[in-house]
Amino acid sequence: MSVRYFTVDEANELLPELEPLVGRVLALRARITSQSRELGGLLTDLSSNIGGPLPTRLAGEFAEVEGLVRRIQSYGCVLKSLEAGLLDFLCERDGRDVYLCWRYGEPRVEYYHELHTGFQGRRPV
Repeated sequence: MSVRYFTVDEANELLPELEPLVGRVLALRARITSQSRELGGLLTDLSSNIGGPLPTRLAGEFAEVEGLVRRIQSYGCVLKSLEAGLLDFLCERDGRDVYLCWRYGEPRVEYYHELHTGFQGRRPV
């Protein structure tokens, strides 16, 4: 994974490419969660042979999520949360490193936070 520094404009320019990838990850995660519940205790019973269409589909969806995560990270941003669709973009602001912060569904990167504060410490750029 190659992390790089971004300006607000550079981060925003990537959103048209990143947003559909993050959206797909969120959709897959929701399906995997739902389908995993269908399998119930079979997933925790190591002696079960749970072959069939549903486990095969789940394995494929897990592989797709992994591929999407690698693809998202290849842009140089940091995927902070699969659950919320949070991306951080390393940025230098006032001589220190901060993260520009974007959450799936937001129209553009409009917030930043200190490296140690996370989403709860977001402030407008």
